[in-house]
Amino acid sequence: MQARFGISIPPVAAALPDVIDMAVAADAEGLDLVGIQDHPYNAEFGDAFAVIGACLAATGLVSVYPGVANLPLRTPAMLAKQAATFDLLSGGRFELGLGSGAFESGVIGMGGPARKGRAALMALAEGIAIIRAEWRPGQLVSVVGTEYTVQGIEGGPAPAHDIGIWLGALGPHALDLIGSAADGWVAPLPNWMPWEQWAGANARIDAVARSVGRDPRTITRMAALPGVVSDRPLHPNPRGSDPIHGSPQEWAEIIVDLARNAGFDTFVYWPPGFDVDQVQRFARQVVPLARKLLGEG
Repeated sequence: MQARFGISIPPVAAALPDVIDMAVAADAEGLDLVGIQDHPYNAEFGDAFAVIGACLAATGLVSVYPGVANLPLRTPAMLAKQAATFDLLSGGRFELGLGSGAFESGVIGMGGPARKGRAALMALAEGIAIIRAEWRPGQLVSVVGTEYTVQGIEGGPAPAHDIGIWLGALGPHALDLIGSAADGWVAPLPNWMPWEQWAGANARIDAVARSVGRDPRTITRMAALPGVVSDRPLHPNPRGSDPIHGSPQEWAEIIVDLARNAGFDTFVYWPPGFDVDQVQRFARQVVPLARKLLGEG
């Protein structure tokens, strides 16, 4: 599978025109993906799904996804309906990132459930089952679970293409769920899971996938890459929670290392602020170099 590249954007309410400009720049520069962060309890953020709709309307080629949708505050039955509708409206340019909610206090503060450990994991597993069932028109959706139960509704509409369900997760059991049931892993930022742990996490996903008869290569692995693309070499050697600060060549070499030695196939740049110039540098300078080094250019 050829490598994919994208950017992640926070839906800051005071900067919504800039958010759209970033998405339009990603589209114009030929990037594959735009992720819109979903933290509904953040007072500075607008609603991620409203922003996704605006980004899809303003673009024509790039795919857009929530990075990742906050499942405790967005029920799976409604997520399935929203995802299919976005996909139909955009001609197949929506993907579904899904997570159990990064900040429990924020979820509870907004009236969401208090879920930890096994309960949070079960909610993800049941949510995946409900969403996939609802995308099958003409069939009754019946999922009886400990966290979600949906019975007696008819599936539909079907999305325009096979939407990927990519889990944002870092715990070992959540990684196991990705290997057994999800379509991809949205790796957390290095401040949540240090660089050195990414390869091991992907290896765990691979092992579980093989144990249930899945081809690990069919599971998307998305690396989150915060930092700055510099106009000069800065000799980055990211460790722990370090961002990447370096030249396009140095960025490309780090991406190739993540592809060859850590198991990633998708690379999402987290630029500083709303800097269209950084998006252009990443798309015009880093991506072609990375593709060349990967043998794709």
